[in-house]
Order: sequence, then structure tokens, then C-alpha cells
Amino acid sequence: MKNLLCPQCKIRRFYVLNAVGERLVVTVTEDKEIHPIHEAESLDGFDTSLLYCLGCSWKGTVNMLTDKF
Repeated sequence: MKNLLCPQCKIRRFYVLNAVGERLVVTVTEDKEIHPIHEAESLDGFDTSLLYCLGCSWKGTVNMLTDKF
């Protein structure tokens, strides 16, 4: 399955934050499902409403991501 991309720099890796500012690196599928890149990690306690790009200064929602490179 393909991953959605950052609309600004076109990479597929993002991070989400929890209440204490810890980061979790994630990808987003074509179905707009957010998954941690490491299977042993969980999204519990992380705010998935806002994604931060690992490659540039972009931040936004899953609805703002693109599938076009």
C-alpha cells in the first residue's frame, strides 16, 4: 500500500506529539490511516489530529497530504 506524502517536500515520514512533547514517527496510508513506523510502538496518548513533517517545516492534517510526487 502506498503512503501519502507531504504536500510541500513530498516525503512520507511525519511525527505526532503527546502531551509532554514526545515525538512518534509515523506514516499515513492511502486510506488516511496513521501507523507508527515501528510495529512495537503505539499511538496511544499521541495527538493524531496534527502531523509534523520530518523533512521540512510543514504541519497539518491527514486531509492536507498528497499522493502525487
